[in-house]
Amino acid sequence: MKNQNNTRPTGKPRFKNGSAIVFCMAAAAATLAAMPANAQLARKPSYYQQQNQPQNQPPEGPAAQLVPRPSVPSSLPALRSQGDFDQLARVYDAGTPMQLAHVLFVVDRQAKPLRMYYIDTPRYQLHVRFLRDTRLAPGAGKREIDRNYLVPDRRFLFGTLSWQQNIGSFTYEFWEGDKLTAPLLRQAEQQVRASFFGPVKFKTNSTLHERVAKEAGIDFVSQEALIREQPFLPMNLGTATGRVRIVEDESGINALLPDDIAVLRQVPIGLPPVAAVLTERPSTALSHVNLLAKGWGIPNAYVRDAAAVLKEHAGQWVALKVASSGYQVRRLTAEEIAALPPRAVRTAAAGAAGAVPGSARAIKPDLRENRLLPLASLRARNSAQCGVKAANLGAMQAAHIPGTSVPDGFCIPFAHYDRFMRANGLAERIARMQQQPGFASDPKVRQKALAQLRDEIVQWPVDAATAAGWRAAWQSQLGGGGVFVRSSSNSEDLPGFSGAGLYTTVPNVKTGDALEVAVKKVWASVFNPEAWEARTAAGFGAESVLMGVFVQTAIDSTNAGVMITRDPFDAGHPHITYISAKRGIGIRVVEGRRVAEQVMYSSWSKAIQVLSRSAEETALQLDKDGGVKEVPVEAGRNVLTDELVVRLANVGAAVKRTFNGVDQDIEWATVGDRIVLLQARPYVERRR
Repeated sequence: MKNQNNTRPTGKPRFKNGSAIVFCMAAAAATLAAMPANAQLARKPSYYQQQNQPQNQPPEGPAAQLVPRPSVPSSLPALRSQGDFDQLARVYDAGTPMQLAHVLFVVDRQAKPLRMYYIDTPRYQLHVRFLRDTRLAPGAGKREIDRNYLVPDRRFLFGTLSWQQNIGSFTYEFWEGDKLTAPLLRQAEQQVRASFFGPVKFKTNSTLHERVAKEAGIDFVSQEALIREQPFLPMNLGTATGRVRIVEDESGINALLPDDIAVLRQVPIGLPPVAAVLTERPSTALSHVNLLAKGWGIPNAYVRDAAAVLKEHAGQWVALKVASSGYQVRRLTAEEIAALPPRAVRTAAAGAAGAVPGSARAIKPDLRENRLLPLASLRARNSAQCGVKAANLGAMQAAHIPGTSVPDGFCIPFAHYDRFMRANGLAERIARMQQQPGFASDPKVRQKALAQLRDEIVQWPVDAATAAGWRAAWQSQLGGGGVFVRSSSNSEDLPGFSGAGLYTTVPNVKTGDALEVAVKKVWASVFNPEAWEARTAAGFGAESVLMGVFVQTAIDSTNAGVMITRDPFDAGHPHITYISAKRGIGIRVVEGRRVAEQVMYSSWSKAIQVLSRSAEETALQLDKDGGVKEVPVEAGRNVLTDELVVRLANVGAAVKRTFNGVDQDIEWATVGDRIVLLQARPYVERRR
């Protein structure tokens, strides 16, 4: 990247030729190496990641080569002006509102007095290169360099100073894995303030850094605070062509078409297949909407004031690109619109993009099994009778992962659904429904017809002996206590299709009559509009889908959440565990309507990075009369402790090993000191 010694970036939108909007995320941290994918989370990649790339694979981005700069000194002992800073700065995303200028620095603690070096960053890129090339530490090996991140009696402090345009301030920071101490931070603070021309704040990159800053009495700006100020957050990168549709509320969700670019004022629980998603409220990497977007391979991003920003494009055909540095919207020309294929072809293409050939297929059901299968008997092989969700729960229980449990339950197999639906003529009803005028072309017609079918299914009677068997298992195995009645179809939790949020869960069912109704509601959710649309786009025929049900003991959890066993923002970080959490039971974590507490843990650097804290004042708990209730909680209290984050990450790694090393999307909860596992599905991500 070419260095641009400009004035400070303004953070305002940029317009090109009147036809494209370029509106880029503004707060990203300076980094020790050139890793642009991390900028979206204000995260600072480490020196080690750069050094540990395969020898035959050159570094990417601005760190690709040493930049000859004969007129620039290798370092300065102080930056006394903006010109000094600009002279030594390396610039990420130059020429965009995300432009980020930063300068590496080294404090030599062995020198008397301590000596500051502000480094010619485009020339050296890494602290270690500066040390070796300037002969401050010419023969330093890896172990000696590592000491300068890990021990208190180190010789050097390695930091970065950057301009944070979202908060209008310079900040200095250290690698997230740096084992800073309060005395070291006080030294750094003194040296930076004495040698820099303007006000500067310490930026924390881990929970350890926050604790050290508080101990040292040094004011700081957190990574979380920077992320909160971002006007843009890319959730899933990619490109799309479609018509811009601004959706004011949930009533318009199911009217969306596969070639729509949905601009959502709220974050819904579910979503039919669309070409792309832009939300006006921040979401999390594990919201159902984002998991669906990743599974379909479509662009998804948070854009502040999206409806207002994109109002001029409402109803128009555009090309959208979501990148880590920002997004672009370009109005299509009349010639480009005329060249678009018919909707049927576009819809088929969208469906193909949302499925990996041969992987997004419904599991072929085994209808010979009529027994209610207890959790203890379930293994991966039982996915043909009970669905992957139930089978995976059995596999996790059998793995005996230390410090965890799986709430007991039993599976109502596919055969019960099949017998019930055949007895009530479902196939004929579906055929008549699909023949209704407008059903194939009008999503509102489909939504109404599907709602009518769901209502009918719940009213149909269940064979008395079958219902009695459910009640008997509930009483004998689960003690007749509250249960969650959960979907476990043959068309979810698949390697090529997650189905997150498509089907219904009925919480805290407490009577035999309510159990029977709840099972029918879960069966009927096969015909939820978002499930119908998602399966259609992925190529599932209605006749191929069967619903198993898992009846599971309800737990009144203290905290609950979801985690992914890799970095959802960068597939190149397998050592990362991403965790999303809220207090109470976990329904709100995955619905995405309120931002959960989000952290990243690196098993490599051992650092915990906070992306957001939960500010909710209420939580959901089980109601003694059935269902759930909202209760007040202490606002501002952290959901996750560092100790719990590390334990969760270790449990996630064990679950991943249980499923042959495939990255997992795991639902968890805590009851006292115990981690409870509630679900594990393959983590599905795809890009067009």
